[in-house]
Amino acid sequence: MWQKLIQLFKIKDLRNKILFVLGVFFVFRIMANIPTPGIDVEKLRQFFETNQFFGLLNIFSGGAMDKLSIVMLGLGPYITSTIILQLLTMIFPSLERLYKEEGERGRQKFNQWGRLLTVPLAIIQGYSMLVLFRRQQLISELSPFVTIASLLTMTAGTMLLVWLGELISEKKIGNGVSLLIFAGIIADFPNNIQQMAAAYDPTKLVSYLLFLVSSMVIIAGVVLITEARRNIPVSYAKRVRGNRLYGGVSTYLPLNVNPAGVIPIIFAISILLFPTMLANFLGGLSGGVGIFFTHMAKLLQNQLIYGVLYFVLVFVFTFFYTMVTFDPKSIAENLQKMGGFVPGIRPGSSTSQFIASILNKVLVIGATFLGVIAVMPSIVQGITGVQALSFLVGGTSLLIVVSVVLETLRAINSQLEMREYDTF
Repeated sequence: MWQKLIQLFKIKDLRNKILFVLGVFFVFRIMANIPTPGIDVEKLRQFFETNQFFGLLNIFSGGAMDKLSIVMLGLGPYITSTIILQLLTMIFPSLERLYKEEGERGRQKFNQWGRLLTVPLAIIQGYSMLVLFRRQQLISELSPFVTIASLLTMTAGTMLLVWLGELISEKKIGNGVSLLIFAGIIADFPNNIQQMAAAYDPTKLVSYLLFLVSSMVIIAGVVLITEARRNIPVSYAKRVRGNRLYGGVSTYLPLNVNPAGVIPIIFAISILLFPTMLANFLGGLSGGVGIFFTHMAKLLQNQLIYGVLYFVLVFVFTFFYTMVTFDPKSIAENLQKMGGFVPGIRPGSSTSQFIASILNKVLVIGATFLGVIAVMPSIVQGITGVQALSFLVGGTSLLIVVSVVLETLRAINSQLEMREYDTF
């Protein structure tokens, strides 16, 4: 490990990439700490500590939302637009072909649509946030001019973060969007530790120990399901071209136990906390709508009901998101084009059905494991009585941090190995 670390900083190109990413992190943290004037910071902090939905959004903004900074929306609108477009691929075949079959050019066009959709989503989300904060008396009444200026500033901040994330992705040492979210989560760790130390209570020593153990189990579980593979053997037929013989080798097709990563958990939390958000907006209305969402929000405060629904949604979304992003038919067609086949299975549709069958069996394990890890903080909260927000958001943070670290390490290792091959 130390040799790789030394080699990483010895190679000028890689060193410059690392320093560039660190520089982007520095700029991001500066922007995240530039607040908008006229805010009661203490009330804003308490609001985000007691509201699960906006506490989760604050994670994706890198801690910029609880300061109402110029990048308070973070990358949330961009992530939402990407998810919407990926869901639409299941409805519109032309969009699916663009995303899966038209290669790099099609993906670039798909990503461009995602950027364009980010702008109206950022405006809508920004206006909703301003209305909610005004109702909570966290900000003063804004004039139309100030409101428009604030919305333009927040939208520009989101698009700037999208651009910075894409610049990081171009360096090929990790996903830029994930790394910016990772930077925001890590930046809050010192404050969280300081708050925990300041509020230390010797009578809750068992609770602290259970929190530490559950965090270690979550980390180990995420590493396990992220790195776990199910290898399908693949052989290639021998082909003669000119005077040379090609093929005749055996390899394997790796299937991830959890190809969806932490996306199912993000989907599940968003859906579960959606009634709470609507209750904040509509709870004061008279009539059936306001009463319905108020009762739904109260029902979800039951930890048993919340935990069961959380587990089921994570399980279902693991299968759903994998269906959107993974196509056994195209993999089987690519294997057939390259002269590859699974021993004992006919090429074409039979191979596609075989891969889909193996994937569904593997996903049962991955989805169950991911669901257990997701609800584990709630289980610990029920035993120890520690507030649900810190455990739920903390568990999600750990999932994101560990997954991003593993992804970045793989990208850096591939860069080092590529240069070793060049030297050889």
